[in-house]
Amino acid sequence: MIKSGITIGLISGSVLGLFLKWIETITGKKVYTLLLNIDFIPVIGAVTWPESIEFFFHLLIAFIIGILFVYAAKKFTTQSWKWLLVISTILTLPTIPLYFPLTILAIKETPALNDFMAILYWTIGHLLFALTLAYSYYFMQKRSSHK
Repeated sequence: MIKSGITIGLISGSVLGLFLKWIETITGKKVYTLLLNIDFIPVIGAVTWPESIEFFFHLLIAFIIGILFVYAAKKFTTQSWKWLLVISTILTLPTIPLYFPLTILAIKETPALNDFMAILYWTIGHLLFALTLAYSYYFMQKRSSHK
């Protein structure tokens, strides 16, 4: 369960990170910067981390969500695509409003609190995370049942 959760967390977290990095590159909206930003956290925020380590910190959260997702999917013994999508969305929805406290707490430049497009990109990215979470699990279950 933990290994599966980490795997789908890695896949989903990478998709989210790459999507927001792409958006930031083409639009200039600092949504990827916001995703990786930890400058407001005491002690570790004082360190200037390389991007790869900041991305790893982001993935740690994705691992936790992935593990919770696998636990919930197994608890409800569901293989239904619809229910997997419901579970992944429920677990992911709380990450969307995190845009606001993360923006308020950030020391480095991040999008404005009222930047509608940045909020939209952030929301799309996190819904893409939920979709990838459910699909990755569904694919892994289908693949393992055919062995």
